[in-house]
Amino acid sequence: MSVSPRVQNGPMPSEALGVGISLFAGAGGMDLGAERAGFEIRAAVEINAEAAATMEKNFAHLSSAVIQRDILDVPTREILDAAGLRGRERPDLLIGGPPCTPFSKSGFWLDWKRAGLDANASLLQAYTRVLAEARPRCFVLENVYALTYDNRASRPAFQRLLGEVEAAGYVCRARVLNAADYGVPQLRPRLFVIGVPKGCPLPDHPYPTHGGVWERQETGNAARPHVTVGQAFEGLLADAEPEEIHRGSYSHLLPHVPPGDNYLFFTAKRGHPEPLFEWRSRYWSFLLKLHPDRPSPTIQAHPGPNVGPFHWENRRLRVPEVKRLFSFPDDFGFVGSRLSVQAQLGNSVPPLLAEAVVRSVAGLDPTTEPVGQLRLV
Repeated sequence: MSVSPRVQNGPMPSEALGVGISLFAGAGGMDLGAERAGFEIRAAVEINAEAAATMEKNFAHLSSAVIQRDILDVPTREILDAAGLRGRERPDLLIGGPPCTPFSKSGFWLDWKRAGLDANASLLQAYTRVLAEARPRCFVLENVYALTYDNRASRPAFQRLLGEVEAAGYVCRARVLNAADYGVPQLRPRLFVIGVPKGCPLPDHPYPTHGGVWERQETGNAARPHVTVGQAFEGLLADAEPEEIHRGSYSHLLPHVPPGDNYLFFTAKRGHPEPLFEWRSRYWSFLLKLHPDRPSPTIQAHPGPNVGPFHWENRRLRVPEVKRLFSFPDDFGFVGSRLSVQAQLGNSVPPLLAEAVVRSVAGLDPTTEPVGQLRLV
């Protein structure tokens, strides 16, 4: 298997399990996980120029340059040609995470998103179109877990997605997985739909390797605690960055927030002598600070000026630190401005989680069991 040493992070299979193609590749988090599981990603589609450049920087063996266009304008045949697949040849794996704008929990305060009017919703159909036409031997689709919410935007879109997967000739399972349950030092729940052609044995999602508390309940594998931020940062030497200085209008409050706490520290309900905020009047991530003995909360792609998580040293996180919280290798290079890199990381699938899912869908994980207390779909 030809893999650039720049993306290698741990033992790699000596031979590829097969050819993979990647849609909505972003910076390549799911691609890296798929390659660590044993597949070779030969073709990728990504419209963002800097994310595409990040892919090309780290995945030297791509058969051709990343297809940098709107996937709605990219024929499936072009993707297969880019992967070196000719005639009736099929890819072994299809991966991708269509943009989650219409279904993101953070966007549900917008009426037009709750009504399902966001044009990006159609990108789910772009994935199922390629699925039907490329006919891969297995597939993984990732998205925000809010896609499974029972409301007028998410539920019809999710049911349509499952119907299109079936119409394409596949059976699938859908489940919400928490990245922290798979060794990623970040509490990041995401929906994974995995599938194979009808008539083939349908694999299950991977069994958690780690466990702990998520949203006030025990989750995952209690035999092995979640990886903490302090453990993730161990031995890391990260230079200071100009962007790490917190310049938000509430920056003067951050030093007073205890590690692991947020703006609720300044509420009457918490006993603050001079309350500044009403209880639950802001997003949970407002003035949120990391605790070194816990996993990180979900890291966003586009945080506001007072949105965390912030470092317990009262600053924004540095790029090398964010990479570790997503389980990217230290030597994985990103292209673009600091804002762009934040977005690329915040939109990515943690490679360690992706590897577990791809290994499972490929039948490589004999310990697959039901996830337990995480919500099943």
